[in-house]
Amino acid sequence: MELKEAFKIALQSLWANKLRSILTLLGVVIGVASVIAVVTLVNGANVYVASKVNRYGADTFTISKQPQIITSYEQYREFQKRKNILMDDFRFLAENCRRCDQIGAQQTTTGKIVFGTESSTDTTIRGQTWAMPEMQNMNIVQGRGFTPTDDEHGSRVALVGSDIQENLLKGEDPIGKEIRVDGVPYTIIGLGEKQGKTLGQSQDNWVAVPLSAYQKTYGTAKTLTIYAKAGGGKDALETATDQARQLMRSDRHDAPNVPDSFTLETSDTFVGLWNSISQGFEAVAVAIAGISLVVGGIVIMNIMLVSVTERTREIGVRKALGARRGDILMQFLIESGTMALAGGAIGVMGGMLVAQVVTVLLGFPSTVAVWSIFAGLFVAGSVGIFFGVYPARKAADLDPIVALRSEL
Repeated sequence: MELKEAFKIALQSLWANKLRSILTLLGVVIGVASVIAVVTLVNGANVYVASKVNRYGADTFTISKQPQIITSYEQYREFQKRKNILMDDFRFLAENCRRCDQIGAQQTTTGKIVFGTESSTDTTIRGQTWAMPEMQNMNIVQGRGFTPTDDEHGSRVALVGSDIQENLLKGEDPIGKEIRVDGVPYTIIGLGEKQGKTLGQSQDNWVAVPLSAYQKTYGTAKTLTIYAKAGGGKDALETATDQARQLMRSDRHDAPNVPDSFTLETSDTFVGLWNSISQGFEAVAVAIAGISLVVGGIVIMNIMLVSVTERTREIGVRKALGARRGDILMQFLIESGTMALAGGAIGVMGGMLVAQVVTVLLGFPSTVAVWSIFAGLFVAGSVGIFFGVYPARKAADLDPIVALRSEL
């Protein structure tokens, strides 16, 4: 039998029993769709995290009171016992870290922004030293950034995200406009590049002011985060982080052989932690999909056994006309493989559709991994062939005389 003819017969068999074929394929469809959806979402999140980390640069590290990601309440309680990182710590590090090319500091809170009769109550307010926008690779698309003079004198100037321009200023030119940040007047001097949404939350609803001006309003007692850029590659980063750690331990009087009273993190630290979390998600998805595929494979095998029984006389006729054992075997293997492959194709499209729906509704980033499409189709086809072997062998081993005696 020609391969083309075997595929034709397989497709005709699927089309002749459309409802049964659809119900048979549900397990494979669900399994493949689960993997594709999760891989697409995780891949999108990986791309997003990488882009955000690269925004700061591979040679940037942070020093803070606690890590950016805390995995338990016990850890949170332990970190809260640490002393706050204050402006004195920042100044000491800025004056003594010779291996650091740039050093900046930032504090954040959420507050109310008012312009005329328009207002926003959930805007992120950032207090930043003058170098921070540059260290964060923040693109100022209109106006200018902060200067050392703004920082030194606590100037009432502000940078704003595109949401402030669109929602409060109604698209007007923001430069020179006066807004009130928790009741304090600031003049807008710069507009940040639009970032979009992540997990349904806008990344452009923010206002940045000089840290010295920020602390006049919110006080100096709250902890801040120090950002430092080494410059010069991985070796320079290691040298800079070692020196910064020694200086911070000395400044905060950490005893020898006692853990740091602060957290020093590089981009590798954050990316490594995220990768371990995302790999956990993928492992769970693969396990769930594996169960679905096994169930789907068993259903395919069951339906193929029914098909063999229904077509016993047909098999006898084909053998009587000269069909060899291998022809019958190939015919039924192709039928089971085609059935599963069709389910895999539906699952791939369904998985990508689910991922896109999640992106539209929740703003969760998604990026299709091409390898996952081919992997989904390959695994689906393999499941169909594996679970189709037993029914195919049973059909191939039928005695043609016995098969011809079978009633229609």
